[in-house]
Amino acid sequence: MSVRRFHYAWVIVAVTFVSLLAAQAVRAAPGVIIIPLESDFGWDRATVSLAVAFSLITFGLGGPLGGNLIDRFGPRRVILAGQALIVVGLAAMLVIRELWQLYIVWGIFIGLGTGAVGGVLGATVAHRWFRKNQGVVIGAFGGATSAGQLVFVPAMAALTVGDGWRAAITLMLAAGVVMIFPVLLFMRDRPADVGQKPVGEGDVVSASERAKDARATPMRLALRTRDFWLLAVSFFICGYTSNGLIGTHLIPHAVEHGFTAVTAASAVGVMGGMNIVGTLASGWLTDRYDNRKLLAAYYGFRALSLMALPIIFEAQWLYIFAFVYGLDWIATVPPTANLVATIYGRRSLGTIYGWVFFSHMIGAATAAYAGGFFRVVLGDYHLMFISAAAMGFIAVALTQGISTSAKPERMAGLEPAAP
Repeated sequence: MSVRRFHYAWVIVAVTFVSLLAAQAVRAAPGVIIIPLESDFGWDRATVSLAVAFSLITFGLGGPLGGNLIDRFGPRRVILAGQALIVVGLAAMLVIRELWQLYIVWGIFIGLGTGAVGGVLGATVAHRWFRKNQGVVIGAFGGATSAGQLVFVPAMAALTVGDGWRAAITLMLAAGVVMIFPVLLFMRDRPADVGQKPVGEGDVVSASERAKDARATPMRLALRTRDFWLLAVSFFICGYTSNGLIGTHLIPHAVEHGFTAVTAASAVGVMGGMNIVGTLASGWLTDRYDNRKLLAAYYGFRALSLMALPIIFEAQWLYIFAFVYGLDWIATVPPTANLVATIYGRRSLGTIYGWVFFSHMIGAATAAYAGGFFRVVLGDYHLMFISAAAMGFIAVALTQGISTSAKPERMAGLEPAAP
């Protein structure tokens, strides 16, 4: 009786998961520290929000840059470089005194570092190490972001209330340093590096699988396709309605609605916990059903939940919003990444999905700054939440124009697209 050999892909999943967990938890920090920064330095909401928006743009730019570097040099080096930038940036945050320093430290170091250790990394690792259930694996990596929120955001809020915002940054700095070691010790770039094949690949690799591995689409050709722009614009809306608006401004909005900072942060933790469930479920569904219909459902569901946010004034309803909204916070990632890989080829995933991801972060940056600006002008965030709901319904329509469902049975017979 033969003994099944343990597959090293599961070590890679674990290392990638903890790297994403720590790196992407840093992205949630602005929601915790915006009000303390205003208090300490006298900066207004729009000014701080602009710094966050700049960071989201560089975070998004880290996607295509990191994706291109992953395609060329492998995930291990890119993760280490990204984590190094995050650690340097967090250490520098502890000594900033001027606004321009915030823009450089949070905008460049933290932005590029978290962008490199971001969604493009997870999608690329999943498609390199797995030939089946890639959607579930990408969903698990999306859940890492949620787990980071669940673990770190309430802790950061409690430290900020008790010891100041620098204590919260110190917590993230310590986590960032610790997470470097698993990557150094255990991360590998490809299954061949450990003498194995991807999970689900048989002893004899079919011509179809080899073609999928080899198929690539130059970025200049992808830019000429309708599918790229449908994916990019819908993901712009995803960023607008998630990282940019809710990720940056939910806690300040909740505090101004009469909730304590710890209650607001706890709601974000609930949101993160539910997103683990939602993103894993989305990965499973991505491997089985029409990815376009899944995206339409996610964007429509999100739009409906955002419409209710301005009228929430009681804690139980805030937690209900967090529960409902959290189910599809990052659920859009598995089907979007899968559509990119299906349409443009696995070899192009890092680069092309990187630019789609950049569009996501342009949307996030737009909402992050606009949220702060309209809060200063109007005194609340209500207009922003309504605009986000409207854009969610637009995304529903956009996703239905994508040319392929990316269902497994379609993928099996897919021929390379003509340039």
